[in-house]
Amino acid sequence: MKVTLARHGGQAAALRLRLPPEVLDTDALPEGAAAELARLVAAAGPAAGAEGTGRARDAMSYTITVEDDGRSTVLTQSDTTMSREFAALLRWLERHFARR
Repeated sequence: MKVTLARHGGQAAALRLRLPPEVLDTDALPEGAAAELARLVAAAGPAAGAEGTGRARDAMSYTITVEDDGRSTVLTQSDTTMSREFAALLRWLERHFARR
């Protein structure tokens, strides 16, 4: 499974403008970490609804693309509409990318 995280907007939007999305291939992860990521992806899937409403000035939006078994799933939420499941997946990814 390949997971890509792209961030959009927010106060630092100009700094990220030319940065490519971060990419994670589960083949490079230990088995336990790959299983945890798969669980988080399944929980945050398209069926998990967004919770917030409205727009916020300088809110960040996040696009997580999951490629697995020839299928691609795109999950997009923002700071103001993020489900708990999406937030958990986002936190896991951000911790992983911070360790690089």
